[in-house]
Amino acid sequence: QVQLVESGGGLVQAGGSLRLSCAASGRTFSSYLMGWFRQAPGKEREFVAASTWSGVSAAYADSVKGRFTISTDNAKNTVYLQMNSLKPGDTAVYVCAAGRSVGNYYAPGQYNYWGQGTQVTVSS
Repeated sequence: QVQLVESGGGLVQAGGSLRLSCAASGRTFSSYLMGWFRQAPGKEREFVAASTWSGVSAAYADSVKGRFTISTDNAKNTVYLQMNSLKPGDTAVYVCAAGRSVGNYYAPGQYNYWGQGTQVTVSS
């Protein structure tokens, strides 16, 4: 089993930045797809960003494109989400996920493992 532990969340003012980390342990595989999702109270879980472990391919939701950057460190089994120009609408629990294939990276069903999430709150 793969364990995913997020960190780096917190409270930040609008326009500020945060960097989230997702540390993977257990039975990890180099071919895993890594993704970030977020969920606010009363809202559906939504795709944020995804990347292969190699970092060659990356994808972003339109709502965060140009502001967020996903990156991976395969040697450390860690994936990052750099969030800049944060908006109050970015407030949510951010969850890291891992999957075995790169297809349909935007779909939660593509991912087999999930972290517990880290809270990001952006004040206005």
